[in-house]
Amino acid sequence: MKTLIQLLIVIVIAFLVFKWWKSHQSTPTAAAGASASQECAAAAAAAGETWGSGVGRFANPPYDTAAWDDFRSRVEKQARQAQEKCLCGDAACNTAKGAMSDLRSLVNEMDSALRSGSPPPSDLVQRQEAIDNAINAAREAAK
Repeated sequence: MKTLIQLLIVIVIAFLVFKWWKSHQSTPTAAAGASASQECAAAAAAAGETWGSGVGRFANPPYDTAAWDDFRSRVEKQARQAQEKCLCGDAACNTAKGAMSDLRSLVNEMDSALRSGSPPPSDLVQRQEAIDNAINAAREAAK
Protein backbone atom coordinates (compact mmCIF):
# COMPACT_ATOMS: atom_id res chain seq x y z
CA MET A 1 0.00 0.00 0.00
CA LYS A 2 2.85 2.36 0.84
CA THR A 3 4.40 1.79 -2.59
CA LEU A 4 1.08 2.58 -4.29
CA ILE A 5 0.82 5.91 -2.42
CA GLN A 6 4.40 6.81 -3.36
CA LEU A 7 3.72 5.96 -7.00
CA LEU A 8 0.57 8.09 -6.93
CA ILE A 9 2.51 11.05 -5.45
CA VAL A 10 5.19 10.71 -8.14
CA ILE A 11 2.53 10.69 -10.89
CA VAL A 12 0.82 13.78 -9.45
CA ILE A 13 4.15 15.63 -9.18
CA ALA A 14 5.10 14.64 -12.74
CA PHE A 15 1.72 15.85 -13.97
CA LEU A 16 2.11 19.21 -12.18
CA VAL A 17 5.64 19.67 -13.53
CA PHE A 18 4.39 18.89 -17.04
CA LYS A 19 1.56 21.43 -16.75
CA TRP A 20 3.91 24.07 -15.36
CA TRP A 21 6.45 23.44 -18.15
CA LYS A 22 3.76 23.57 -20.84
CA SER A 23 2.33 26.87 -19.53
CA HIS A 24 5.79 28.44 -19.59
CA GLN A 25 6.43 27.23 -23.12
CA SER A 26 3.52 29.27 -24.54
CA THR A 27 4.46 32.49 -22.75
CA PRO A 28 7.68 33.20 -24.70
CA THR A 29 5.82 32.67 -27.97
CA ALA A 30 3.29 35.34 -27.08
CA ALA A 31 6.04 37.66 -25.91
CA ALA A 32 8.00 37.05 -29.12
CA GLY A 33 4.93 37.98 -31.17
CA ALA A 34 4.48 41.19 -29.23
CA SER A 35 8.13 42.10 -29.56
CA ALA A 36 8.07 41.32 -33.30
CA SER A 37 5.18 43.76 -33.70
CA GLN A 38 6.98 46.37 -31.64
CA GLU A 39 10.23 45.92 -33.60
CA CYS A 40 8.30 46.22 -36.84
CA ALA A 41 6.51 49.40 -35.74
CA ALA A 42 9.75 50.90 -34.42
CA ALA A 43 11.59 50.18 -37.68
CA ALA A 44 8.73 51.70 -39.68
CA ALA A 45 8.73 54.76 -37.43
CA ALA A 46 12.50 55.18 -37.93
CA ALA A 47 12.08 55.08 -41.71
CA GLY A 48 9.20 57.54 -41.51
CA GLU A 49 11.23 59.88 -39.31
CA THR A 50 14.19 59.77 -41.68
CA TRP A 51 11.92 60.64 -44.59
CA GLY A 52 9.99 63.33 -42.74
CA SER A 53 13.07 65.03 -41.35
CA GLY A 54 14.90 65.25 -44.67
CA VAL A 55 12.44 65.54 -47.53
CA GLY A 56 11.99 69.28 -47.02
CA ARG A 57 15.48 69.90 -48.40
CA PHE A 58 14.23 68.68 -51.77
CA ALA A 59 10.94 70.56 -51.96
CA ASN A 60 12.26 73.39 -54.14
CA PRO A 61 14.87 73.59 -56.89
CA PRO A 62 17.77 73.55 -57.33
CA TYR A 63 18.13 69.95 -56.23
CA ASP A 64 21.44 68.56 -55.02
CA THR A 65 21.32 65.21 -56.81
CA ALA A 66 24.19 63.71 -54.81
CA ALA A 67 22.46 64.63 -51.54
CA TRP A 68 19.15 63.31 -52.91
CA ASP A 69 20.76 59.99 -53.92
CA ASP A 70 22.22 59.57 -50.44
CA PHE A 71 18.96 60.52 -48.73
CA ARG A 72 16.83 58.31 -51.02
CA SER A 73 19.19 55.40 -50.45
CA ARG A 74 18.96 55.74 -46.64
CA VAL A 75 15.16 55.95 -46.69
CA GLU A 76 14.84 53.03 -49.11
CA LYS A 77 17.15 50.90 -46.97
CA GLN A 78 15.26 51.68 -43.76
CA ALA A 79 11.87 51.08 -45.39
CA ARG A 80 13.05 47.76 -46.85
CA GLN A 81 14.46 46.67 -43.48
CA ALA A 82 11.20 47.64 -41.79
CA GLN A 83 9.21 45.59 -44.31
CA GLU A 84 11.49 42.62 -43.62
CA LYS A 85 10.76 42.96 -39.89
CA CYS A 86 7.02 43.18 -40.52
CA LEU A 87 6.36 39.57 -41.43
CA CYS A 88 4.52 38.58 -38.25
CA GLY A 89 1.09 38.89 -39.88
CA ASP A 90 -0.78 40.66 -37.08
CA ALA A 91 -2.54 44.01 -37.46
CA ALA A 92 0.46 46.09 -36.37
CA CYS A 93 2.81 44.38 -38.81
CA ASN A 94 0.35 44.55 -41.69
CA THR A 95 -0.32 48.25 -41.09
CA ALA A 96 3.38 49.10 -40.83
CA LYS A 97 4.23 46.99 -43.88
CA GLY A 98 1.57 48.85 -45.88
CA ALA A 99 2.93 52.19 -44.69
CA MET A 100 6.43 51.19 -45.81
CA SER A 101 5.10 50.16 -49.20
CA ASP A 102 3.41 53.56 -49.50
CA LEU A 103 6.61 55.30 -48.39
CA ARG A 104 8.71 53.46 -50.95
CA SER A 105 6.19 54.35 -53.65
CA LEU A 106 6.33 58.01 -52.61
CA VAL A 107 10.14 57.97 -52.63
CA ASN A 108 10.13 56.49 -56.14
CA GLU A 109 7.70 59.12 -57.41
CA MET A 110 9.75 61.88 -55.81
CA ASP A 111 12.89 60.43 -57.38
CA SER A 112 11.29 60.41 -60.83
CA ALA A 113 10.09 63.97 -60.40
CA LEU A 114 13.46 65.30 -59.23
CA ARG A 115 15.38 63.53 -61.98
CA SER A 116 13.05 64.85 -64.68
CA GLY A 117 13.10 68.39 -63.30
CA SER A 118 9.42 68.25 -62.37
CA PRO A 119 8.04 69.49 -59.07
CA PRO A 120 7.45 66.97 -56.27
CA PRO A 121 4.08 65.16 -56.30
CA SER A 122 1.28 67.62 -55.52
CA ASP A 123 -0.15 65.32 -52.84
CA LEU A 124 3.20 64.80 -51.10
CA VAL A 125 2.07 66.29 -47.78
CA GLN A 126 -1.21 64.35 -47.68
CA ARG A 127 0.52 61.08 -48.52
CA GLN A 128 3.22 61.67 -45.93
CA GLU A 129 0.52 62.38 -43.34
CA ALA A 130 -1.30 59.16 -44.27
CA ILE A 131 1.96 57.22 -43.90
CA ASP A 132 2.63 58.85 -40.52
CA ASN A 133 -0.92 58.02 -39.36
CA ALA A 134 -0.49 54.39 -40.42
CA ILE A 135 2.82 54.15 -38.56
CA ASN A 136 1.19 55.62 -35.44
CA ALA A 137 -1.67 53.12 -35.74
CA ALA A 138 0.87 50.29 -36.02
CA ARG A 139 2.65 51.54 -32.89
CA GLU A 140 -0.63 51.58 -30.97
CA ALA A 141 -1.60 48.12 -32.20
CA ALA A 142 1.82 46.77 -31.17
CA LYS A 143 1.43 47.90 -27.55
